[in-house]
Amino acid sequence: MARAAVLGRLTWEVGTVTALRDETSTARTIALDLPDWPGHLAGQHVDVRLTAEDGYSAQRSYSIASAPDGNKLELTVQRLPDGEVSSYLAGMLAVGYPLELRGPIGGWFVWDPASPGPVLLVAGGSGAVPLMAMIRTREAAGSRAPFRLVYSVRSPGDVLYAEELAARQRRGDGLDVTYVYTRTTPPGWPVPPGRISTGVLTPPGWTPDRKPAVFVCGPTGFVEAAANLLTGAGHDPGVIKTERFGPTGG
Repeated sequence: MARAAVLGRLTWEVGTVTALRDETSTARTIALDLPDWPGHLAGQHVDVRLTAEDGYSAQRSYSIASAPDGNKLELTVQRLPDGEVSSYLAGMLAVGYPLELRGPIGGWFVWDPASPGPVLLVAGGSGAVPLMAMIRTREAAGSRAPFRLVYSVRSPGDVLYAEELAARQRRGDGLDVTYVYTRTTPPGWPVPPGRISTGVLTPPGWTPDRKPAVFVCGPTGFVEAAANLLTGAGHDPGVIKTERFGPTGG
C-alpha cells in the first residue's frame, strides 16, 4: 500500500546500506533500506548524521536521487576535498553498514507527476541529483510530460548517471538531454567549452511561450546565472524553482 510522503519529518531513522555504485571518480550512489520510511516526493532531501564513538557527530543534507519505491531510497554523494561526511559516505561506507538519516524534507522544490505540462530541468554539477529523481519519477508514474535536462559539467568524466541518461535518450520517451561542458569537451564535440547561455536554455520548442515548469539546481553562482538568463529570456519568475548549495565542510 502506498504511503503519503511526510514533509519535514524530523525523526531520525537508521537504514541499512544495500548497494553502492560509483557514478564518477568522486561521486557514489548509496542504496538504502529504511523500514519506517514514509515515502518522498521527487526533489526532496534528507539529513544524514554520522556519530563517532566519542559522541562527536556531524550531519549534512543530501538530495534524494531515486523515485519513490516503498522502503528503498538512493542518495548520490559527491566527495569534497577534506569533507568529513562526504569522504566517509563516498569512500569508506560499505554494504551492510547502518546509516542514520531523517526526512523527507522540503515541499517547494518538488515535481508532481500528475502535472502534464512540460518541464525544464537545469543542473550544475551535482545539482543533477534531485532532478534525476524527477526524471525517474516521471518514468515510474508513467507520465508523458515532455522533459528537457540542460546539464552543465566541467568535463565528460564529471557527468552523473551518464549511462542511464544516454539509455533514456536512446529510448526516445520524451526526455531530451543537452550537455554544457565548461572545461573539457568529448572528442569531436561541436561546441567549445563555455558557460550556460540563453540559446542553450531556450532553443526552438522550449521557448517561454510553452510555459514549462522550471527547476534549477547547483552551486549558488550557477543557479543565479541560470535564473537570470531564464527570466531575461521571458520565463515567468513565478515558475522558476531554484535549489542551491555551497561550501558546508562536506
